[in-house]
Amino acid sequence: MTPNLTWCLALGPFALAVAGLATGSAKSGQRQVGGGAAWIAGFALAMAAAAGLCVAVNGPLVTGTVGFAGVGLGFYVDTLAAIMFVLVAFVGLIVVLYSRNYLDGDRGQARFTKWLCLTLAAVLLLIVSGNLFQFALAWIATSLGLNKLLLFYPERQAAVLAARKKFLASRLGDLCLIAAMVLLHQAFGSLDYAVLFAGAEAMRVGGDIPAAIHAVAVLLVIAALLKSAQFPLHGWLTEVMETPTPVSALLHAGVINAGGFLVLRFADVISLSSPSMEILVIVGGVTALFGSVVMLTQTSVKVSLAYSTIAQMGFMMLQCGLGAFAAALLHIVAHSLYKAHAFLSSGSVIDLARASWSPSPGGQPHPARMAMIVGLVLAAALVVGTLFGATITAQPGVFALGAVVMLGLAHLITQAFDERPSLYVVGRTAALALVVSLAYFGLQWAVEHVLAGSLPPVQALRGPLDLVIVALVVLAFAAVTVFQSVLPGKADAPRWQAAYVHLANGLYVNTLANRLVLRFWPSPPPPPAIVPSTPVSGVPS
Repeated sequence: MTPNLTWCLALGPFALAVAGLATGSAKSGQRQVGGGAAWIAGFALAMAAAAGLCVAVNGPLVTGTVGFAGVGLGFYVDTLAAIMFVLVAFVGLIVVLYSRNYLDGDRGQARFTKWLCLTLAAVLLLIVSGNLFQFALAWIATSLGLNKLLLFYPERQAAVLAARKKFLASRLGDLCLIAAMVLLHQAFGSLDYAVLFAGAEAMRVGGDIPAAIHAVAVLLVIAALLKSAQFPLHGWLTEVMETPTPVSALLHAGVINAGGFLVLRFADVISLSSPSMEILVIVGGVTALFGSVVMLTQTSVKVSLAYSTIAQMGFMMLQCGLGAFAAALLHIVAHSLYKAHAFLSSGSVIDLARASWSPSPGGQPHPARMAMIVGLVLAAALVVGTLFGATITAQPGVFALGAVVMLGLAHLITQAFDERPSLYVVGRTAALALVVSLAYFGLQWAVEHVLAGSLPPVQALRGPLDLVIVALVVLAFAAVTVFQSVLPGKADAPRWQAAYVHLANGLYVNTLANRLVLRFWPSPPPPPAIVPSTPVSGVPS
């Protein structure tokens, strides 16, 4: 595709932006407005699919930057950007279609559609940006558009508090991104991706990494962590449930991945700095464990899904920090599709639970047997991972998540032994575990080869610190797996009840954040409720 045709990629985000601005002035026919937005979102998906096909056939689509010193407008679509372009356009189309019926009859439907289209346009523009200046503008526009969606019901105090925490975290991330942009321009004389990536590769080959590049990498990592709701600034993500469900689906399946995409897009620069990679490893590992454990104690479906997103973003950052960038992209794609479906179908969770219910045979899990099965599962992950080259030393990021994925099957295998032991059930369960393990490591191997020209190769273990962190992550999730099976039998014990309460409240980290925000940015009192007058007997109203 020639550069002139590559500029056609702008038609998708541009059409969504025009649709959003036109929708904002609509006074009637709101359902028809939603239908028009759906057609525009479908057009954006078609453009994304066309771009993906062209990249697969002809290689990256690059226009260069129209501007001065790499600051201006341009497009850079390689395999990484093409995959994300198609993913976000697809999720956006589903969300627009869902919101058309979900908000049918709501007086604010046109306003909602406006900001939904504008936010989608900003995310798509961010993905196909060809220079860091354009990326930063789209990054800020995405945050501002999402803030409008979070405040769709401004009278809800919880929504206001969540939006304010998100606003503060986003502005801090914006400052980090802008500072990194200034330093990169000073170091390379341009913000064009082609120039930045070529300069980073020259530094990698030469082995001379200036201090400014380390500062740039750390600033980019901090911006990504703030965007991805990492511990301890994760609380806002659990409190956005006051917004319409389509916003939650778009946020958890699309916008929240912007931080991960930032790390992947500038992986060539970030991977030059060991301190920045270690920050990703430590913060991502802590967030993954924290979110996973707290998720198990939540009684609200949407809040549980929010903690799940926090944990998954932590896993993704952990993979990036361990140098498994291709695995992180596969994680983003899988998580986005799953989480979009989970939020959009959350209203039917009771019906789904009733339909899948079956009487339990009454078997009780034995802690020793459970621990033995966990050990066997980890051994199986190690063996299968070795067959694909994903050992703990060669590909620590791929192995760590593979081991955690396999731990998810431990309960299924335990039930095969504890409830109704039979050779058929045990054999079928073992075969399923083998298939899942082969599928996971096989997909990782395939994605690594597909993205060979867009992302740095998988990095080997850098030192003892990474080895300790990987071992702690795997062992911690193994302990959580055993804990999850043992807890129901000890639910009456006072210490377990106390631990459950503390975990259900997220160890009160978000409570402290709320107090801090309210101290410096107090919320206005809620508007008085309008109560219809009731006529008194014998007195006309």
